Amino acid sequence: MSQVRVSLRTTVVLVVALAGCLVSMPLLPASAQPSPPQAASKPAWVERSNQNAQVLLDVLARFNPEDAGRTGVEGLDEQVIDLKLGVSERYRQALTTVGRELEAKLAREKDPLVRQDLEILVKAAGDTARGSALDEKYDIPYINATRLAFGGLRALLDEQVSPQRRRAALVRLKRYAGLEEGYTPLTILAEQRTRERLNTPGLIGPIKAEVEKDLATANALIDGIDELFKRYEIAGYQELYTRLKEQLSAYNTFVRQEVLPRARADFRQPPEKYAFALQQDGVDIPPAELATRARTAFNDIQKQMQQLAPEVAKQKGLTLTDYREVISALKGDQLVGEEILPHYRKRISEIEAIIKRENLVTLPERPAWMRLASAAESAVSPAPHMQAPRLLGNTGEMGEFVLPLNIPTGPGTAKTQKPDDFTFAAASWSLTAHEARPGHEMQFASIIEKGVSTARAVFAANSTNIEGWGLYSEAIMLPYMPPEGQLISLQFRLRRAARAFLDPELQLGKITPQEALRLLKEEVVVSDAYANQEVERYTFRSPGQATSYFYGFTRLMELRSEVERARGVKFDRREFHDFILAQGLLPPAQMRKAVLEQFGLGSGA
Repeated sequence: MSQVRVSLRTTVVLVVALAGCLVSMPLLPASAQPSPPQAASKPAWVERSNQNAQVLLDVLARFNPEDAGRTGVEGLDEQVIDLKLGVSERYRQALTTVGRELEAKLAREKDPLVRQDLEILVKAAGDTARGSALDEKYDIPYINATRLAFGGLRALLDEQVSPQRRRAALVRLKRYAGLEEGYTPLTILAEQRTRERLNTPGLIGPIKAEVEKDLATANALIDGIDELFKRYEIAGYQELYTRLKEQLSAYNTFVRQEVLPRARADFRQPPEKYAFALQQDGVDIPPAELATRARTAFNDIQKQMQQLAPEVAKQKGLTLTDYREVISALKGDQLVGEEILPHYRKRISEIEAIIKRENLVTLPERPAWMRLASAAESAVSPAPHMQAPRLLGNTGEMGEFVLPLNIPTGPGTAKTQKPDDFTFAAASWSLTAHEARPGHEMQFASIIEKGVSTARAVFAANSTNIEGWGLYSEAIMLPYMPPEGQLISLQFRLRRAARAFLDPELQLGKITPQEALRLLKEEVVVSDAYANQEVERYTFRSPGQATSYFYGFTRLMELRSEVERARGVKFDRREFHDFILAQGLLPPAQMRKAVLEQFGLGSGA
């Protein structure tokens, strides 16, 4: 995506707060809302490390206060993103200055834990500057101003944001519209950043399918802004909203008339950019090697599914034998409407009982939280996901398992597509384990409850260490699922393996989007709606990111096997899992070093 790069965080999961639900739909009745996670007192080394991290947070706050505020930086609720002239160069200069300051601190630091965090911070500053430079080297700047405005306002207009803070959304709206002295409309700045390089020789335009999808979903987000202000009863917004709506409409006309003609049909990233995207997502092996490993795993998983399918069919009274037919039959029993949330509430309770009985990991005392997605949220993030809580200065905000039921489509098609991949009983086992418990909900809550340093909670984060744990969580629950749950859990794992070769092979030009769609629909057995959004993910939503599930899972499984072999009968699953969660979001290599040192297996070098 050819955006002006203004965020220090690389993980998709941590920025899902850009998505929004207009009406919070808790998993529990109002009388039993989950108690917030209690932040732990921080060790002295964490306090010192956090002082070092503050300089990077200050850069983020200066250039993208909306994102910094979502992370938990205080005092930024009224501030808006910097898109003024020269922003990319100013941003890189700030990162370079901070990087040198952090390198000097690293040279003097003796504490090994603080040193490790400084290494994380130095890398984050350098990588983010490099990402900005690569964008400028290759891309005509393209900014989805509608999504940016929706995300910035949605960050404040939320059930878990205090009423006092929500009022700041009015100021932010006014500044986006350029109706406060000293502020230029967001859309004017975005257009200027594109125009100043629109005709620069050698630069490539945004991907045509991306621009068309942005234009097709723009009205859902614009309407979503109006609904947010209505929902939270913010008086005096109508005139400001009307002006912003007009501006966004005019901006999208500019995009349609002047940017879309410059857009490219070829979705492939320049190899240098794709390699960097993989690195930022935590994948540290070449794309071709990743694809080879994933294809081998895909074939192995298919064999496991084929062995299990007849047993599932027999239990369901079916005469089917092929896993594809059995999955299609299981999908026929769809949950609808008011059935969905009670079903997932029951599933979480069942999974928690298994976790306790099998002593898999230490559960929090409080219950989990889930809701269904709005139309606007589905436009921003069409897949089920965990909306991360505020990780810094948390005052009770919790992660939310969000389930979209409809996927907005592009021009020339029906307004929405309805997937059938997550609303049948057998699917809820793995989806709940991944997004809720013992998956992402516990992962993010642990960061808050254990007092993890800012470096490990924010700047070390990437998709491999986050999504690897999510897929690993499915795997440790699989033996305790009923056969139909096991089959769909293997189907989910098959989809993650498919991602890890489809994504790089699309970028390498070895397969076409049509071939990828066929494989997803026929071999992985996903709906047309979900197959379409998967291919969008590989081609323009976030090339490279989808590979991180498979890669992170395999690295974590390798690490566990290493510890199990070394400890033998002394290996304790709960101890291992609790330790992994307590480390925050360390990348695989640093996680391995921490685990091997903790469990007395050497330095891990």
